[in-house]
Amino acid sequence: MTAEQRLRADAQRNVEGIRRAALDVFRTGGLATPLDEVARVAGVSKGTIYHRFGSRRGLIDAVVEELVAEQVREIIEAVEALDGPLVRFEEWLLRTWLLQFDEPAANDVLVRMLPESEPLTTLCDRAAKFGRRLLDDAQAAGVVRPDLTPEDLTCLILERGVIVRACTKQTRADYRRRLDFVLHGLRTPPGITAAGS
Repeated sequence: MTAEQRLRADAQRNVEGIRRAALDVFRTGGLATPLDEVARVAGVSKGTIYHRFGSRRGLIDAVVEELVAEQVREIIEAVEALDGPLVRFEEWLLRTWLLQFDEPAANDVLVRMLPESEPLTTLCDRAAKFGRRLLDDAQAAGVVRPDLTPEDLTCLILERGVIVRACTKQTRADYRRRLDFVLHGLRTPPGITAAGS
């Protein structure tokens, strides 16, 4: 192996080590975790991270597919397999909200912490488009209140993200129990039809 090949191999190991460290650190602490912590776990300097990835955003863009996109895809696939518009709509919201609780990095993505990141924006847009379709289907079936808008749906996800960050002492069981209160409030009230009459 030539000196140049060794340098390339070392550089590739550095890049992969930084990626693995970023995945571990961001999963635990979210996307706002200082790069110093990523560097410490990777065993490199922070300067090496900037040299290899250009910026914090460059590093996040490099790991977001493995970090969050896979989980969002799994939620969409699982929900698509369910029967009934109300079940699909509520299960999508429930799984999304639980992902926000379980994965700090996923929560950061869903609250659009880095709106300038194209991979994150694409991922959020895909999830939002899927949610809007489920909302349309549920409202057409008359099972979700007709005054709920796509913007309301976005805000419900953003609000969950804020709640997860602010209420750090709540248990997952309590968080899950409170989600039922919200879900039931989104159902069509008795006596209201799909047309709202």
